[in-house]
Amino acid sequence: MSHIYDNDGFFEAYAGMARSRDGLSAAGEWHQLQPLFPDVRGKSVLDLGCGYGWHCKYAVQMGAARVLGIDASRKMIARAKEINADEKIRYEVCGLEEYDYPEDTCDLVISNLVLHYIEDLEEVYRKVRRTLKKGGCFLFNIEHPVFTAGIREDWIYDENGEPLYWPVDNYYYPGERVTAFLGKMVAKQHHTLTQVLNPLPRNGFAIEAVEEAQPPGEMLSIPGMRDEMRRPMMLLVKAKKL
Repeated sequence: MSHIYDNDGFFEAYAGMARSRDGLSAAGEWHQLQPLFPDVRGKSVLDLGCGYGWHCKYAVQMGAARVLGIDASRKMIARAKEINADEKIRYEVCGLEEYDYPEDTCDLVISNLVLHYIEDLEEVYRKVRRTLKKGGCFLFNIEHPVFTAGIREDWIYDENGEPLYWPVDNYYYPGERVTAFLGKMVAKQHHTLTQVLNPLPRNGFAIEAVEEAQPPGEMLSIPGMRDEMRRPMMLLVKAKKL
């Protein structure tokens, strides 16, 4: 899924995004995701789809003993090693569907803005549970079903180019949705809210938190950011292995 991030033009466009340049402080969801992090002091952490490695580095800063960041993109892993290297972090080029998930090895599995590329979420949940120790935490951020059910993931605009409303269609039909992102057509997977949440307790997790991301007040002056209050873009979920 993330091989498109190895396309030179696409990767450079991604590199120009604020969250790519400035890290977690530029991510509108970080003020909600950060408080959901468990205590990782002396713990083992796995980051599924680590991208530039921002969450890996944060885990180390919070005291994690070992962190593994995997990503299917060679370019992403190369950039992570360049800007977020640490002796406690190991980065590997590996897709989250191909990773072997060794049993009972991790205290925290985190995945940020990757799972909406995955068709079979339940299979990933099963693998994550296998690799977590008892009581371990699964923390993920996925594009909100209202967002992925949007038509081309874009607004309907008026004649002046102002967003009128966010269209939602075929909500109850999961599957591939192709959208324009950073000048390329990108395939994602739409899942309903039921399909994102219900497989967790069915596979031995207790859901501890569900939050719909919204930008913090200090970001609302950024052009276009106030429109992010009109519909949810991201869904944050914290679950515990029973």
